[in-house]
Amino acid sequence: MVWRSYKKVGLFIIIIIALAIIPIASQGELLFTKVSNATDETEADAASLEEKLTDILTNEQLNGATAAVSVMHAKTGDILFSQNGGSRLHPASNMKILTAAAALETLGENYQFATEVRTDGKVKGKMLHGNLYLKGNGDPTLLKSDLRQMAKELKNQGILKVKGDLIADDTWYDDVRLSQDLNWSDEPFYTGAQVSALTLSPNDDYDAGTVIVEVLPQTTKKRKAVVQVTPETDYVEIVNHTQIVAADGTKDISIEREHGTNRIIVEGTMPEKAAKVRSWVSVWEPTGYVLNVFQQTLQEEGIAFIGKSKALFGKTPAKARMLTSKKSMPLKDLLIPFMKLSNNGHGEVLTKEMGKVVHGEGSWGKGIKVIEQVMDDLDADTDTMLLRDGSGMSHKNMIPSEELLQVLYQAQKQDWFPVFQNSLPVAGEPERLVGGTLRDRMKEKPAKGNVIAKTGSLTGVSTLSGYVTTQNQEPLIFSIIINNYIGSDEGIIKIEDQIATMLAAHQFK
Repeated sequence: MVWRSYKKVGLFIIIIIALAIIPIASQGELLFTKVSNATDETEADAASLEEKLTDILTNEQLNGATAAVSVMHAKTGDILFSQNGGSRLHPASNMKILTAAAALETLGENYQFATEVRTDGKVKGKMLHGNLYLKGNGDPTLLKSDLRQMAKELKNQGILKVKGDLIADDTWYDDVRLSQDLNWSDEPFYTGAQVSALTLSPNDDYDAGTVIVEVLPQTTKKRKAVVQVTPETDYVEIVNHTQIVAADGTKDISIEREHGTNRIIVEGTMPEKAAKVRSWVSVWEPTGYVLNVFQQTLQEEGIAFIGKSKALFGKTPAKARMLTSKKSMPLKDLLIPFMKLSNNGHGEVLTKEMGKVVHGEGSWGKGIKVIEQVMDDLDADTDTMLLRDGSGMSHKNMIPSEELLQVLYQAQKQDWFPVFQNSLPVAGEPERLVGGTLRDRMKEKPAKGNVIAKTGSLTGVSTLSGYVTTQNQEPLIFSIIINNYIGSDEGIIKIEDQIATMLAAHQFK
């Protein structure tokens, strides 16, 4: 009887436990179903994204070209799509992403360049007995107005005459003016300007080492157009082969400097009352250019050189005392024209500056070594990259799109990221120093104001890499590198814009 009672109790307990387990098992089955459904939805989203991108990349304009497209979730770092993402391709100005990140990490957002005026002599009365040194430390934003301000400060110190030489010191960097892969045919133009630690910009676009040449529809006595140079300097020689024609005639003006000289050939036809033609032209030997303009500016401010004074290149003595100086804008502000306007000269100056600061040598070799180290610190695989300059002008730079994603992903975690992000062009924003090279692209929502990315272009190369937020607020990072295409740049750019716009319009469920 007792045993039967225990059996009844045990059976009762088993029944109770069984009844308790059944709902739990049911709930577990439901939970598993929900997870499975969520996974299925995520896979469906990925498939949808892949399908859309694959469809865009079947465009016949890409026939014979190599297109690498990679997309990453900006929060998780998960790769959502990659076609040829591991292939090493030429990045063009997407190289500037690496240079800007390395400069912020190495130099800091408040870093400034300095230009100094020093002397090894003494002032007696209104005369400086000794040499005047203009020492450059890489500032790519130096303007003639800055030289004028320094001349005025010398005059305010009572200096009206100099019995000595005017010496330009560019020894902060090495004397290699052009990066190793720059095509000689690019050298006469502002995109291939020479790099010096002492250089000058003609206006606040800060294209260092250039002059602005303008051709006006005004007639000279010989029926030629009027040609003006900014800043005014006789360092360059204008050869005017233009011809003024009737108002309904053809405007066909070319402006190009002869390789290896400072002879700028201006030729072609300019109709009466036509709009002026303007071009930025690089100078041959920018240190001499600054020396010439500073000497002229000193004379304009009433400071004369007497005796057997000469204008020379040289090195500032260590004990030379400071008379006046000018500091550049901080790096966080310099990055705006650098990245928004894709200023090649800034990329090369920053590269040499990093080499000087870290390794004591202002050269491309040492600067690229710094960039590679920072990329390594940002978990990019530098073993699969080849870096040859800081601007992206080299056709030998090679970077996989997935490594660009990694740099952009890791950049988000750095203290300097807000400065970096603010420097990138913004799609469809008309303000030149906001939209930059994207100001005339993707002018409609959802891409306008949403796609924040660096452009890049060389012959047969077009790139676009940056950040975008989807319709339901999912942050993405993308990189598009298209190489070896022949034909219309416009058609390739439309494909890039189509991809970026699709990402902006995409909705993850």
